[in-house]
Amino acid sequence: MKIFLDIGHPAHVHYFRKSIKILQEKGHEFLITARNKDVTIQLLDHYKIDYYNRGKGHGNIIGKILYLLKTNFMLFFLAKRFSPDIFLSFASPYAAQVAFLLNKDHIAFTDTEHAKLGIISFLPFSKFVLTPAVYKGDLGKKHIRFNGFMEQCYMDKKSFKKPVHNLDKLKFNRTVFIRLVSWAASHDIGESGFANEELKFIIKSLEVNTNILISCEGIIPEEFKKYQIMTEPHEIHNLLNFVDLFIGEGATMASECAMIGTPAIYVNSLTAGTIIEQERYNLVHRFGSSLGVMDKALEILNNQNSKSEYKKRSEKFLSNQIDVNDFINSFIINYPQSAKLLQENPNYKFNS
Repeated sequence: MKIFLDIGHPAHVHYFRKSIKILQEKGHEFLITARNKDVTIQLLDHYKIDYYNRGKGHGNIIGKILYLLKTNFMLFFLAKRFSPDIFLSFASPYAAQVAFLLNKDHIAFTDTEHAKLGIISFLPFSKFVLTPAVYKGDLGKKHIRFNGFMEQCYMDKKSFKKPVHNLDKLKFNRTVFIRLVSWAASHDIGESGFANEELKFIIKSLEVNTNILISCEGIIPEEFKKYQIMTEPHEIHNLLNFVDLFIGEGATMASECAMIGTPAIYVNSLTAGTIIEQERYNLVHRFGSSLGVMDKALEILNNQNSKSEYKKRSEKFLSNQIDVNDFINSFIINYPQSAKLLQENPNYKFNS
């Protein structure tokens, strides 16, 4: 089978990188296009995945429209030459629209209910949309649910090691990792996380007895630069596994922590079905603002057994989920029969 895969975000590299390798070993071919966003290109290079760079996106509406037209034009001619059997992506409007123009099936994954504009841009052009079972919303007859989370595709705690970054020189035994997002995504419009003054108060309070490390999706504010951690993109999950507490504005990293049992505080006015489910297992604690964050952070850090307790919760949580990599591979290998079987029986298990 020939598969056209479009990647628009660093997380998407992780979602599909293991499937790419396994399916290629089984004789399937890929043509991969990638947006030059954040560390996407560095990750693809690190994992030795061949790709076409489709350039950077734009922040304003006119720029986004022009980029959509330009990217669709590029992908259309690449796909024409490659002649794929199916298109695959995590919520890519470009892959969906080009597949529609070429009369090919586009298989979309998504787990972000609040990305309304994004859903509108790919849903009408996609053949099927696959989401975690906990997805809050109904996407119609195209919608197929699976009992798992996208972060399971790569957050395998058995493969983690101590980060390369020199953490031996850290002053205290407890370490907090803070992640700030850029708020540039369309679904972030009107939403919020930390205010600078609130974040400054939390850092000043915690750094008395705790190591503070900060990573920022965009440009880090000047007053926080001394806490900034510079690490290779592929090392970030080793770091999440190492630290005692994650506090961040990004749902993906909070969910990644849930997979490995690192206590996570998610500060964002937005939520999602995945986060709600992880809250139910007390793996992630969501706050719509900074109010209450300090108390929860101290509660976790003052409990010397917190990491082991969260790891046990994570193991229980994952015991109720499927192997998502195996699900993706089986769905593609058995497509289109796989879609029909899952629509008739959501619990159907494939032999890939």
